[in-house]
Amino acid sequence: MRPYNFLLSTVAGMALITACATQPPVQTMSSVLTNPGGMTLYTFDKDPADASKSACNGDCAAKWPPLMAAASDRASGNYGIVTRDDGSRQWAYKGKPLYLWFKDQKPGDMTGDGVNNVWHAAKP
Repeated sequence: MRPYNFLLSTVAGMALITACATQPPVQTMSSVLTNPGGMTLYTFDKDPADASKSACNGDCAAKWPPLMAAASDRASGNYGIVTRDDGSRQWAYKGKPLYLWFKDQKPGDMTGDGVNNVWHAAKP
């Protein structure tokens, strides 16, 4: 499944949004953003405020995998794309690059929220 094939849900219920490459919808579970599989997405306080790139590379990216964007994906609305140090592209929400956490095992896990006081569950 490609990163832009997200679902949108609210606390009251779920509504499926048609996905397209120019405006990636997102799934909201209990007020946090998730990937298409329902895994929590996170932001990193050490990323630059201007959303120009990700500060999480190498070993950091192995533990906090970036939410990757395809070459054909385009920024739209609250969704932007940053170019990583290796030239790959990563989704950002409201200027903050989005990541997963390798210790989350199933949809709904949020074990990365608050790690080292610099990682936070992404919120809409």
